[in-house]
Amino acid sequence: MAANQLEDVVQRWRTTEDFKPEDHKLFLNAGHTCIAQGDCTQLLDFIKEEANQHIVRSMGSGLLPRLVNEVQRKDQSSANCQAILNHLVLLQICSVKELLNILLLQVEDSDPNGIADSIVVLMPLIQSVLLRMGEAKAHGLALALDSLQKQISKLPVPYSHKQEQEDVYGLCRSCTAVLTFVQPFVQEVKNQDTNSVATELRAALLKFCMESLREPLLHVQLDREANMTEISPLWNFATEIMAILAVIQESLPKILFYHPLRGKEDTISEKDAYHLNESRACMAYLLFVQLIATEVFPTVFCPVFILQCNMEYINLLLSRCDLHVKSLERVTDCSLSVELLDLKPFHEVPKNLITIMIDCPIQHLRGKSLVVFQLFIEKLNGEAKHTFFRRIMKTSHHAGVESIIIKNIKNQSAYEDSWFEGTLLISLLRDTIILPQGHETDLLHGMDRVMESLNLLRYLLIQERNNSTGIWIDLCHIANSYTKLLRLCLSMSKSYYGTELRRLREDKKIKAKGNTCFVLQCALVTYDLMESLVVRIEEIIEDSQN
Repeated sequence: MAANQLEDVVQRWRTTEDFKPEDHKLFLNAGHTCIAQGDCTQLLDFIKEEANQHIVRSMGSGLLPRLVNEVQRKDQSSANCQAILNHLVLLQICSVKELLNILLLQVEDSDPNGIADSIVVLMPLIQSVLLRMGEAKAHGLALALDSLQKQISKLPVPYSHKQEQEDVYGLCRSCTAVLTFVQPFVQEVKNQDTNSVATELRAALLKFCMESLREPLLHVQLDREANMTEISPLWNFATEIMAILAVIQESLPKILFYHPLRGKEDTISEKDAYHLNESRACMAYLLFVQLIATEVFPTVFCPVFILQCNMEYINLLLSRCDLHVKSLERVTDCSLSVELLDLKPFHEVPKNLITIMIDCPIQHLRGKSLVVFQLFIEKLNGEAKHTFFRRIMKTSHHAGVESIIIKNIKNQSAYEDSWFEGTLLISLLRDTIILPQGHETDLLHGMDRVMESLNLLRYLLIQERNNSTGIWIDLCHIANSYTKLLRLCLSMSKSYYGTELRRLREDKKIKAKGNTCFVLQCALVTYDLMESLVVRIEEIIEDSQN
């Protein structure tokens, strides 16, 4: 039986400390048998007995994996198994290095369905081991945090408050446990920030915080207003991560704007450098959107500088857009200079916004991207707007986007801005008020651009006919050239669609083709509307000549 087997082992070992491999195997077999048969009380008594301490010190750590598994099962014997674990780990019986290696291996070998349970059970034990490691604790902490975060990154992120409260996969429990785990080391850095151990601990904690920002916080849906009324473990995790950065005396502006890790980026892979930027992007989001840790962020930075520095992170967070909005809202209207458009992020962000507006299948993201795109335009000064409009008209190749730019030209010409007056305005119009494919332009596909172009021409003609700005002749020439070609396109399109509509109406199967008939009717109505605007433009020009 297990009791007799264990007693036989004890009698032979109590007078020696020279244990052989077969002794280790025999000890583990006896211990495992006790655990399997529910004799954990006897095993605990054996481990506590003073005369057996040299035996436990030499071979007791081998019981840890089986004990951890039993504790995670949460059955009747788990309490005694937890007591044995505590005795082996907390009372400093076994070698700390051996204990740490075994416990970290347990973390890494966690069952995919039991990651959170493993973390909750093992965190206090690993913490106790590390606190006894002296100068080696920083290296041990780095290893422990690396193992923990690899496991936490495997847990699905809850995307609603209900999922967060249910915490089915245990991410919230794991994050809470990790925060408790790191607190003694954060406090040690705070109290002893000049010695070498504290310096190494600070490096390990900085890496932990940056990794936590990327996973899981980059993917967490935080809601500041909801958190005011409901307790959110993930909100608390985000807040504590930012607080740890402040406590270990890491300057948030340096991390965000001056990249203190830049020296390391020269020697790390492109993937790792991208991960660092993801972490910084999340930090910017927490700071400027969710207003976490704003009390430790200096107020000396101007909004334009913050926007310029945030653009790289904005490009990573376009799917939520909030960081872009909050950064832009702080910037004064018409203040961004044309030089900024030459910076890569200021080129890529609008380009990616346009991609979302055109291709994203999620409607609210398309709408949000349009809002951000328009807000960005409003922050540009006159010269920057002029340059930006030209760039988009040449590169977007999308009638909807082009109509937005043309509408903005109309709005901007209502203000006294030298970049939208005189020859500069005429030059812009010559490149804008055109039919891209000439007489073969698909008017139905390009309807938005055509309608905005006609509205712009009508507005400018009405505005300029009584002014003496010197652009009337050029404006009339642009309008006449455009409407002449547009009339040709309208004539061809109306003829084609009219013929198709008559053919369908004469078809005996008209009822089966009702949708097609409706589309053709709508197209003809659109062409009539375009033609009415053309007539109005021609009337304005003709009236001014009489």
